Amino acid sequence: MEPSGTESQTVGDMGEKTILVDNVGDNTAEIVVTPTDAAAAGGDIGQPVDNSDVEIEMGGKPTTPVVATAMKPIVDNGVRTSEGDGFNKAGEKKHIDDLFPATDLTTTKMDGCVKLRMDSSGEGAIKPTTVQMMMRKTVQAVPKHLAMAVKRDGQWQKWTYQQYYEQSTMAAKGFIKLGLQPYHGVGILGFNSPEWFISYVGAIFAGGKSTGIYTTNSPAACEYVLSDCQANIVVVENHAQLQKILEVWEFLPHVKAIVQYTGEVAERRPNIYSWDEFLALSNDVSDAEIEKRFLLQAPNTCCSLIYTSGTTGNPKAVMISHDNCTWTAYQSGQKLGYKMGTEISVTFLPLSHIAAQMLDILMPLCYGVSVYFAQPDALKGTLGDTWKEVRPTGVLAVPRVWEKIMEKMIAVGSQSGSLKKKLVLWAKAKGKKGTEAKMKGESMPWGWGLANALVFKTVRKTLGLDRCRLFGSAAAPIMKETLDFFASLNIRIDECYGMSECTGPHTFCTDNECRLTSVGKEMASLKTKFDNPDADGNGEICYWGRHIFMGYLNQPEKTEEAIASDGWLHSGDIGRKDEDGYLYITGRIKELIITAGGENIAPVPVEDSVKEQLPCVSNCMLIGDKRKFISLLITLKTDMDLDTGAPMNTLAPESLKWCKNNNSSATTVQEVIMDQVLHKVIQEGIDKANEKAVSRAAKIQKWTILPADFSLPGGELGPTLKLRRPIVVKKYEKIIEEFYS
Repeated sequence: MEPSGTESQTVGDMGEKTILVDNVGDNTAEIVVTPTDAAAAGGDIGQPVDNSDVEIEMGGKPTTPVVATAMKPIVDNGVRTSEGDGFNKAGEKKHIDDLFPATDLTTTKMDGCVKLRMDSSGEGAIKPTTVQMMMRKTVQAVPKHLAMAVKRDGQWQKWTYQQYYEQSTMAAKGFIKLGLQPYHGVGILGFNSPEWFISYVGAIFAGGKSTGIYTTNSPAACEYVLSDCQANIVVVENHAQLQKILEVWEFLPHVKAIVQYTGEVAERRPNIYSWDEFLALSNDVSDAEIEKRFLLQAPNTCCSLIYTSGTTGNPKAVMISHDNCTWTAYQSGQKLGYKMGTEISVTFLPLSHIAAQMLDILMPLCYGVSVYFAQPDALKGTLGDTWKEVRPTGVLAVPRVWEKIMEKMIAVGSQSGSLKKKLVLWAKAKGKKGTEAKMKGESMPWGWGLANALVFKTVRKTLGLDRCRLFGSAAAPIMKETLDFFASLNIRIDECYGMSECTGPHTFCTDNECRLTSVGKEMASLKTKFDNPDADGNGEICYWGRHIFMGYLNQPEKTEEAIASDGWLHSGDIGRKDEDGYLYITGRIKELIITAGGENIAPVPVEDSVKEQLPCVSNCMLIGDKRKFISLLITLKTDMDLDTGAPMNTLAPESLKWCKNNNSSATTVQEVIMDQVLHKVIQEGIDKANEKAVSRAAKIQKWTILPADFSLPGGELGPTLKLRRPIVVKKYEKIIEEFYS
């Protein structure tokens, strides 16, 4: 049974009338050398730009909505040809935002359409719109405002929102010229860049499906994605990524061309283009052709594919509709308090992931955010430098990024003098009480203002986050220790919860709705229910709302597994709500360990408890499914090869300090493994963690230290640094078997 009000498909409106911005003006990006506080085009970073001289008629041409003249909708099992709202008697579509008729909530076809989960009133009834029209509204509102900036050769290269729109249109025309057919993918393989954004939007403009590919993918993994989405065009960052595609091109009959967006094309072959050569192809395609491609799309059709990294087997292509993108972007911004043309962000998370696409591409297109690009080695140490220069108003990171910042701050703090240490400890105590008071709506504790002036402001400025009002964590569980550490410094990290299949977010913590360790409350109009709850209310979390994906491309069985017959999306996560409606994640169905004795054990709380007791531990993984007792794999915090991202054998400063505090001179992983004194200390830490075990069966009986930390190059971690448990089990099968031999 569907929630009430799902029949309405046209009520509501997102704002002012949408109008077309014609392609006028200079199509090249502006090069500006700027100090930190003047890094935004037209003024200080984050300050609204005066667009009072911009009229509805731009470039001397009146702007009008896109209207079909003689375009008939594509037939999908006959459902798109019926007469209805938005169609004339001949079944011709009149406007890009008119919905195609649909009766099903899901589809697995690239050219399919779905019935939207709309309400009869409220936020769930807002009129559906496409990515194109959402972008046009923003360009109309803030055409001169800074959209994107990237630092190359020491200079900031910039795009205004009007230039962003113009180059996206040029990219769309270039894709069409190269042979992009409607309902085919455009693969994008590279680190975050303006060209990535422009390719993403341009592919949608041209009627293709934007398809991000993780930069860490092997040639075989790239081949699978490009084959699955029948990609016609592949956009790559550089020569290294180009080589991956060239290695498998002969097995990709749909791929017609490759575009390389940075560096010289070192390997000249037919149908390989530099970025400038690619944009120049737009001169051969008319505006009318773009309008035709627009009319093949609708809010209830697919515009983007998100390939889930998965833990085993090939990834699934999550089909995201225009309405998924635009509605979720708008509502996310509303919940976070976004205002047009005032936010600044730094993009560094993988754009192949839904979190980065929502935060860095879609929400900026909706709210005119100024997006700065971090350097490719951001997660190897330069992210902080970019933050200091840009001073973003909001930051979203995966838990491991926050943990690394915390570890570095602790290491630096340990070198301070005794007086400074005492001051910081005093301030942190005030900070923790202050954070708790804010969440409860109470007055701040005595002395908080002094602590803020002497410590908290200095910490934020040192991190480059003095203007930041939104601190977020997503993609994986974050430890309470990390949340408490930053809260004590007046930096409240809000958790965001969701998945690719719900276009990113389902719940947020925000200023008015926050509890530490909770993932917050739903966005407006979204619904949550718990399947098969236990006595404490813990059950599988299921979602309903406009953010639910269309289906998995070409996989009807998998789609039916994820979306039940009643239309609810099953997350696979276990959770509960408290009496005030805050959602807590308590486990994951697929991660549950069921021992040989039939005991169900959630591994994450046990693993977190061990890490709290042992500051030298980087990662640990519980073992015990179908086994007679629980065991643990441990990795230590070590240095990282900045070029490859691979873990090294030498201990990181946190581990060295732990060794020294326990009277050991060990400096490498192997020395720790051989040190019996440290073994005793580790066992004591595990014993303390076992004291928190929910049952005797959940206590760790055996453990071992692995020779290397988990990493992306090693395959144990996914692109968002999530632990890939089946991979670890397979990789260390012999060690695991020794536990139980």
